[in-house]
Amino acid sequence: MDLKEVMAINLRRIRHDKQLTQEELADNAGLSARYIGAIERADVSASVTVVGQIADALGVEPAELVTKLG
Repeated sequence: MDLKEVMAINLRRIRHDKQLTQEELADNAGLSARYIGAIERADVSASVTVVGQIADALGVEPAELVTKLG
């Protein structure tokens, strides 16, 4: 599993845990909902800047988005 897929899985899990829609997360992060969806499908790779924006919007450390679990 590559890092893009790891981030997709972690992002979706954390977003669901915080009961946020893609649209709500996108608004909080200053990104488009379409882009959040593409990251969650592992269609695109997020830059470190975007990882930071998403982490801030979720209230987590950026490492939580890119750390492989289990």
